[in-house]
Amino acid sequence: MHCRLCSQKSVYKELCKEHFVAYVEKKVEKTIKKFGLFDKKDKIVVAASGGKDSLSLLFILSRLGYSIHALAVDEGIPKYRDDSLSTLKRFCKKNNVDLKVVSFKENIGKPLVEIVKMGERPCTVCGVFRRYLLNMHSKGYDVLATGHNMDDEAQAVIMNLLKNNLSQFTRQGPCSGSRKMKNFTPRVKPLYFCLEKEMMVYSFLNGLTDEFNECPFVSGSFRLKVRDYLNELEDRYPGTKESIVNWYLKQKKINVDAADSRICRVCGENSAKDMCNACVYMRKICS
Repeated sequence: MHCRLCSQKSVYKELCKEHFVAYVEKKVEKTIKKFGLFDKKDKIVVAASGGKDSLSLLFILSRLGYSIHALAVDEGIPKYRDDSLSTLKRFCKKNNVDLKVVSFKENIGKPLVEIVKMGERPCTVCGVFRRYLLNMHSKGYDVLATGHNMDDEAQAVIMNLLKNNLSQFTRQGPCSGSRKMKNFTPRVKPLYFCLEKEMMVYSFLNGLTDEFNECPFVSGSFRLKVRDYLNELEDRYPGTKESIVNWYLKQKKINVDAADSRICRVCGENSAKDMCNACVYMRKICS
């Protein structure tokens, strides 16, 4: 099959390599401009893991001419995180991207594998500490860009609806948090309208990574079940994920960012409560 725009061989979505890469990059650039995520004057730090999405995001923003730095969190998951960080370090060295790596062990006191042995749910505690460290170490930047794609966002919408989690539900979208909020770096998601399959193909075509490993703790998680269900729906009814995120954007009327501008009485970081979840968990872990 040939590309619908030229005579070259099609690689995905009836597009050749050149036109598919341009299609993805144009979609990202359109998202940035439509939602005003950032501009060329902004200092951007990318939450990078070394996986396909964050590597692709770094690569795309660099190609589009943005000033970027990379920030990685080492949770302490043997083999899995070690491999992805090695990939990330090679990428950053090759592309002259400044990289900072922070770890659970140095900042929290224990790696994730040890915290899990204490009976904590891996995905919950990992998410709390990852967000905590990313915010703590992104101070001084205008925005923190994450590699969340359309699949991630559609999953989050469904998960928060099923859990009746209004607070998390209203904080989703291409951008969360205001630059006026103290002690908080706004989160932006330039890949918001990019499907996971598109990012897999993009990263492979550009030689960013050919390994797509999953965290060993994801097995049996609620997100995994929602992901599989949505993938099944997408196969039967193409466009399901895009419909979900577009519905969300139309329905999003409540903004609770202002309510989240309080300060944790223990660590001084931004928190929705008197004590942030990170400090609550640290007290349990260290007690």
